[in-house]
Amino acid sequence: MPEAKDQSFFVGFDNNVPRPLAGFALRIAALLIGGFAMLALVLGGGGEDTGPGIYGDEIIMQGELHAKPYPFLRVAADRDHPAGRAILLAGDGKVGAEGDAKPFDGQQVVARGAALKRGTLDMMVVGSGGFSMPAKLPGAAVPAQAPVSRGTWRLSGEICDGKCLGGAMRPGSGLAHKACANLCISGGQPPVFASTGTVDGTSFFLLADKNGGPVPDAVYDLVALPVDLEGDVERVDNMLILKVDWAKLARR
Repeated sequence: MPEAKDQSFFVGFDNNVPRPLAGFALRIAALLIGGFAMLALVLGGGGEDTGPGIYGDEIIMQGELHAKPYPFLRVAADRDHPAGRAILLAGDGKVGAEGDAKPFDGQQVVARGAALKRGTLDMMVVGSGGFSMPAKLPGAAVPAQAPVSRGTWRLSGEICDGKCLGGAMRPGSGLAHKACANLCISGGQPPVFASTGTVDGTSFFLLADKNGGPVPDAVYDLVALPVDLEGDVERVDNMLILKVDWAKLARR
């Protein structure tokens, strides 16, 4: 009788892998790939989904301009924003909008720029000459309401530059973006704290010092890292400002 050949026997110097062993290896590989894919989905879904950053089309908005701690525009209430709307203003490139905004501080202006949107974070990128006086003041000006205190909070999260986080850059957060974020913040772009928790349903906070001024240079070492910030939270329309006591900050 002819000798039976065992096709499942593996020979290291033979390039032909036996069919039963090849099938077994393919099944193991498929299980590993599927398992890692499921693990990635579980880990990715563990954080809060703040939505993708969107760099939108050019828009024109009219409202009351405020230059401190960083420029923002207060727009009259509408159907989607019954309590009013505050839009953070960024400049072109790595330079903030403060230089152009300062002469119009506290005045009604028309702002022209590109919309940025991520979750509850509303921004506009305004280029040079992007502000002008309105030809006619609106019939109902933005109410001159004082900021509303929301108390003192200790929040965990990440310090980012608002422009890139809002959708001007990918990625707009994390260690891969640290150098870019520091350049933007040092140039005057508004720093934004992306918190793991929320206050009044908002997880994005414009950062300021405890007196309501711009952030100190100490912030640069903390950008893109997990940090705990403590300070007073103020609401201006739909925007929250976190006035940080930088002496109480902590790395996690």
